[in-house]
Amino acid sequence: MKRLSIAFALAMTVSAVGIAMGGSQDQGQGNQGQGGPPPVAEPPMSGIQWARGEARPGGGGGSPLLVYHNGPVMTNGAYVEPIYWGAKWSNSAFVADKMTGLQSFYEGMNVSTYEATTTEYADGTGHVGTSVTFGTSHLDLTAAPKNGSRTSPILAEACSKATSLKPDGYYPVYVDSPRGNAGYCAWHSAGTCSNGVTIQFAFFFNLDGDPGCDPQDTSGLHSQGLAALANVSGHELSETLTDQHLNAWYDANGAENADKCAWRFGTPLLTFSNLSQWKVQGNWSNAAFNASTGYPNSSGQKGCLDGGNFK
Repeated sequence: MKRLSIAFALAMTVSAVGIAMGGSQDQGQGNQGQGGPPPVAEPPMSGIQWARGEARPGGGGGSPLLVYHNGPVMTNGAYVEPIYWGAKWSNSAFVADKMTGLQSFYEGMNVSTYEATTTEYADGTGHVGTSVTFGTSHLDLTAAPKNGSRTSPILAEACSKATSLKPDGYYPVYVDSPRGNAGYCAWHSAGTCSNGVTIQFAFFFNLDGDPGCDPQDTSGLHSQGLAALANVSGHELSETLTDQHLNAWYDANGAENADKCAWRFGTPLLTFSNLSQWKVQGNWSNAAFNASTGYPNSSGQKGCLDGGNFK
């Protein structure tokens, strides 16, 4: 997600967080407010995953290498709780294979060769971890935002609906709204809930029938909508692992590891650790670029690895 040069100054409130026990899928209101929460600043949107034709792999001047900016990476890997927001998530025809498919995607990312493309990056305490732990899915059938232009409603949703808020938690929010004229498919950020826990979260449009956010998976293993969400989900989680609080690894132009390989695929289908298969773009590797062992991004820079044909 290439970062935007935007400073947000809006104030918002996040529902105070309790801990609610839930099953494999939680419907309803999740963890609701308990008392008056303090105001929390609008979290920054480090950037977005641009749609096809909008992607910016980090062109311009300067070195193509990712540079460390002293922030944290996710050394313990990630704990994932997806949130599905919007009335359409009650429609079986709309849901189709998306929810079960995304669970399989995240479970298969655990200790996969694809996830290993992020582990060369480190902070002062260690390298990005190889673990991706799937927690529980949450369903919120209230009206979701029609666009993803503000981060605070998405943070508030994650803080209030997640069963377990963790410093290494990643809370992707999938809305039922199409992107319309928005030039992007998804984004990620980080922010602090009212209980003081800083979490990682992401926003995803409904990508059904959206050619601008479609990896063009012809395998027939997944619906088009699931294949599109899986590819951008890999993009956003890969960036979160290596740029946890938006101040760790990115290049001179602000591009994170997945930005630099956006919409470039080195292997037709990647096989994950649970043997599920996906068409997913690669991630930038400084080491592969220096050794000329990666595949080229859209700027012709050979630094992309995907854990398949290019490891």
